[in-house]
Amino acid sequence: MSSTHTRSAAAAASRRGELAAFLRLRRERITPADVGLPGGPRRRTPGLRREEVAQRAGVGVAWYTWLEQGRAINPSVQVLDAIARALLLGPAEREHLHRLAGVPGAASCTPARQPLPSEAQTILDALNPLPTGLVSAGYDVLAFNDAYAALDPRIVLLPPADRNVLWRLFTADEESQPLVDWEREVSFMVGQLRAEFGRRPHDPHWQAYIRKLSGASPLFAEMWARHEVTAPVTHRKRFRTADGREVTITATGFTTTAVPDAKMWIYTPADEEAVRVLGELLVRYREIGAAGLVAAGAGGGPES
Repeated sequence: MSSTHTRSAAAAASRRGELAAFLRLRRERITPADVGLPGGPRRRTPGLRREEVAQRAGVGVAWYTWLEQGRAINPSVQVLDAIARALLLGPAEREHLHRLAGVPGAASCTPARQPLPSEAQTILDALNPLPTGLVSAGYDVLAFNDAYAALDPRIVLLPPADRNVLWRLFTADEESQPLVDWEREVSFMVGQLRAEFGRRPHDPHWQAYIRKLSGASPLFAEMWARHEVTAPVTHRKRFRTADGREVTITATGFTTTAVPDAKMWIYTPADEEAVRVLGELLVRYREIGAAGLVAAGAGGGPES
């Protein structure tokens, strides 16, 4: 058996394992009442039973059981859509299901990362005073403007290879956390990461990245094991600045053809107070730099 065939078989087995776990966890989260079924006092299975999902999807119980066990079967798009409806999957979860099942065209491969084009930084700089960062699918911060650095100077102080949003959020001490609604925001990001991982479950670099995060943070490992999937959406989030103030922004992500494996996240102030705070931070950052902002914050507040 060739090494290429062995790698291909291992990748397929890994993908089927992800599919099996995803189906089981999605089934277990649905209560009988969610789909109009009686609960009953003897129900021991969390969520729906396999036979109930199979009946709702119009497939055989044995066949669905094999699918949930990760056996080598190839469901059609129509059958997968029926299972998605039976499990009440949202659009992002349905797309994830298709990728894990190996539907042709669903598991699109991301091109290898290319060097950032020079115009990327020009665009970022032109967006000041709106904090803007170019962030990869794995949450590496590839580039940013001054306003982004002013809003979260601690990540800017890290070496470029270590500037990863999730690593920072899951390993930083509580005092240096930049997010006010921490658990809600990281759950959202882990869901996006799970969706991206579904595009490349056999990629050794991604597997190593997940192992590293899981080893560093039991909480990340717990969230990752839920197999929850989310899609990137425009949403509001609250930041805690280096000097302890809170600022509310609207985060909007844009894809770019120049860097396909990344999104440009632009933070627009949600109110006049946010406009004022972001403006002050930008001025101070340009005066004293990221280290100065962190030091000033540790000293008890913004310098006069």
